[in-house]
Amino acid sequence: MTLTPQELAQACADSMWAQDEATNGLGMVLQSVAPGQAVITMRVMRDMTNGLKTCHGGFMFTLADSAFAFACNTYNQRTVAQMAQITFLAPAFEGDVLTASAREIWKQGRSGIYDIQVTNQSGQPVAEFRGHSRTVKGTHLPEFSEE
Repeated sequence: MTLTPQELAQACADSMWAQDEATNGLGMVLQSVAPGQAVITMRVMRDMTNGLKTCHGGFMFTLADSAFAFACNTYNQRTVAQMAQITFLAPAFEGDVLTASAREIWKQGRSGIYDIQVTNQSGQPVAEFRGHSRTVKGTHLPEFSEE
């Protein structure tokens, strides 16, 4: 059986989602996935705020990193972060719903570059994240492996 690129991306996401304790534990929701793309949302809870009553940057990074992970794992090849950086643009507050939209910028061989924009519920950018990916051994769906 052959899967379309979209079906493969969704099947890989479903496999990862079922095992992702961190993403699920923070209440994130996978809104959509496509080859090289993913959108994940997260509501900022009180225990995610810092001493300034804004969302702790580590939680925004984690949201962006999760979208990055789902975007770069859409090809049935286990892929990890090699490097990532984030620029915080504006604060987020308790009750805000943040959306991380990841898209593939470049992919060749075992490496890739992904940009993730994090916005609040008004669509205002709160962070920009860039991740570099690297494939490792293994697949998400062994029955569809090309190995």
